[in-house]
Amino acid sequence: MQIQNPETAYTLPPVDAAPAVARQVLRLAMGEHRYAIGIDRVREILKVSQLTALPLMPPFVRGVMNLRGAVVPVIDLGARLGLCEATLQRRSCVVIVEVIGHADRASQTLGLLVDAVHEVADVPAAGLELAPPLGTEIRVDFLEGMARLRGEIVPVLALERVLDEDALSHEIASHARIGRVLQ
Repeated sequence: MQIQNPETAYTLPPVDAAPAVARQVLRLAMGEHRYAIGIDRVREILKVSQLTALPLMPPFVRGVMNLRGAVVPVIDLGARLGLCEATLQRRSCVVIVEVIGHADRASQTLGLLVDAVHEVADVPAAGLELAPPLGTEIRVDFLEGMARLRGEIVPVLALERVLDEDALSHEIASHARIGRVLQ
């Protein structure tokens, strides 16, 4: 855009506007895998404390934790995505997220166990691209898109689909039925 100053009659150089930020994401690691989630769902990030295991749960349900008097289920995000189970180490974290429920249900607070949290990054408005239909490590419907961050392409997870209450309940119930048969 060119701006003319009437007093001096010369053209000022174009004003460089900062790119509009569409959203912010939190970069996570699960093993060697790097993903991001929308920061708007993140409530807090905690060091891993005591997790209480629950019987007959699938591997992605690591247990529950006490969060200021509330019992919060903890989901191993890598295991849920079919990548790898988290190994508890010094950098491991539980990311507390709030997932919007279906129309007739309230939102739900869950903990996501990850191997590391890296940073909060800005995704420019034009920086989120559609996920390719193949060539991804996880189900395409679990992806909101692909973001270009610090020179690499990082998949951005669609938490509402990854943590869909109906799908999780179905998988937990199926695993419990199989577990009872094997006992």
